[in-house]
Amino acid sequence: MVNKNNLNLTKEKEGDTDSSVKSALIQSSQSKEEDMGFKELYEQSLDQIKYGDIATGKVVQINADKVMVDVGWKTEGFIPISELMDAQGNINISVGDDIEVFVDKRDSEGNLILSRDKAAKLKVWDEIKHACENNIPVKGTVVEKVKGGLSVDIGVIAFLPGSQVDTRPIKDLDKFVGQTIDFHVLKYDRKRNNVVLSRRAIVAMERESEKKDTLSNIEEGSSVEGIIKNITDYGIFIDLGGIDGLLHVTDISWGRIAKPAESFHKGEKIKVKVLSFDREKERVSLGMKQLTENPWEHILERYPVGALVEGKVVNLTDYGVFIELEQGVEGLVHISEMYWTREIKHPSKVLNIGETVKVVVLEVNPEAKRVSLSLKQTTANPWEKLREKYPVGTVVKGTVRNITNFGVFVGIEEGIDGLVHVSDISWKHRVTHPSEYFKKGQEVEAVVLNVDIENEKFSLGIKQIEKNPWEDLAQKYASGSVVTGKITNFTDFGIFVEIEEGIEGLVHISEISQKRVKTSSELYAVGDSVSAIVKSIDIKSKKIRLSIKDMEAPPPVPTTNQYINNTENLGSNLAQALAEVKIGNQTKGE
Repeated sequence: MVNKNNLNLTKEKEGDTDSSVKSALIQSSQSKEEDMGFKELYEQSLDQIKYGDIATGKVVQINADKVMVDVGWKTEGFIPISELMDAQGNINISVGDDIEVFVDKRDSEGNLILSRDKAAKLKVWDEIKHACENNIPVKGTVVEKVKGGLSVDIGVIAFLPGSQVDTRPIKDLDKFVGQTIDFHVLKYDRKRNNVVLSRRAIVAMERESEKKDTLSNIEEGSSVEGIIKNITDYGIFIDLGGIDGLLHVTDISWGRIAKPAESFHKGEKIKVKVLSFDREKERVSLGMKQLTENPWEHILERYPVGALVEGKVVNLTDYGVFIELEQGVEGLVHISEMYWTREIKHPSKVLNIGETVKVVVLEVNPEAKRVSLSLKQTTANPWEKLREKYPVGTVVKGTVRNITNFGVFVGIEEGIDGLVHVSDISWKHRVTHPSEYFKKGQEVEAVVLNVDIENEKFSLGIKQIEKNPWEDLAQKYASGSVVTGKITNFTDFGIFVEIEEGIEGLVHISEISQKRVKTSSELYAVGDSVSAIVKSIDIKSKKIRLSIKDMEAPPPVPTTNQYINNTENLGSNLAQALAEVKIGNQTKGE
């Protein structure tokens, strides 16, 4: 018999079993739904992150060779540790840091490989694309000079052509190496890893902006600063900020500027004054000397004639030395004003550039901006002492230092030479060239004829040591007296006869003979002894006129009868000649 209570209990148990089964089924159903939801989320995550994408992951572990990063995939990915090291080998990330990575691939074991380098490069290319399409500048560092331009690091290595470096041709591209500047992306090719940059447009924009500011602020008479852009022989071009101004060589200094390149350098910053400004043509004339007072305005007060002043040698030329007396004021010491007695071939033999010397002011011309100086006048004039020491008529001894066609230079003292003119060598002889009588180094005696202090000339005479023989000739050989001598020379106009040693007289061709003479050599030869009559003596010009024909007897004078007979004979001969002509004509007529 089944116990009812037992039956009820059984039923209750059965009910409990059904309830458990039902509950289990419900839980199972819920678990399946959760699994389905997780799968969908997983699949969605796979759809969101794909190979080749850039994802943000969290660093979960750092090992010796790799770094584990959770990017939300089923498994964690890893990055080679080398990609996260700096140049010193240090790792600058920590567990828990978020980093951008490139989802690359899976290795043979199914591990997900990530790359931070590829993520950075991919991001750079996106930035390059964006910058190129929207004309946005990118920053880059010039790495090195290459053929045709420069290599620039903008995250990837890009090329900057030389023509795109500036608005003007740049010769020295090396100066840009190491600089970080802005560029425009002209074009890019990601597949070929090629990017071409330009700086030209950015420079043009910057200069245009600078130009507007400069043009709005510049005015005549204002002082401005600029950078030297180019240097020429005629002046300096200065960048004032988008606009260039010319500083002409004549406006650089109140003094003399031979070559601007010797005093200035490209890239140097200088201060100048605006002399004139043409806004339409954008031309600016600049001056540098105008920033200081004109030193020539009161030059006569500071440097009176005769003053002893000090200056610095700034230039040496063939004709003299330029001395800087002060900034902008230079004076010339002519080569003739360097020494009283010493002959100077070139000033460089005496002075050097940069040397400080004392000089005397000779002349000041403020209008021409010229100052004449003298170096020799800082010492006593030796020519004044020379005239005191050697008055006219003094007999001196010296050595022949130089021989010219016009005379002989005789050294009397150190640096003092006297000139014996060719006309003062001999009373008696006609000197063709002094070298016939003198040699260099020969010792001679001479008489002082003159000391010209002003022209620094010392005149000597050798013939004056002896008495002038011509002074006695007028008494010795009076007009009409007969002299005898030898023929020394023939000329077209006569012959020269030596009547004493070194004393010659001229017999003109008209005075040689009573007969007509074509040439004197018809009658005489050199060395022949002849007698002549003295016609005149000119002591000043040292000339003696002689006559040979006056020594001859005069030709006989014809008588009256001889003259009549000759006339009759002439008439008879003329009549006979006329008769012969008449007979001849009649014969021809027959």
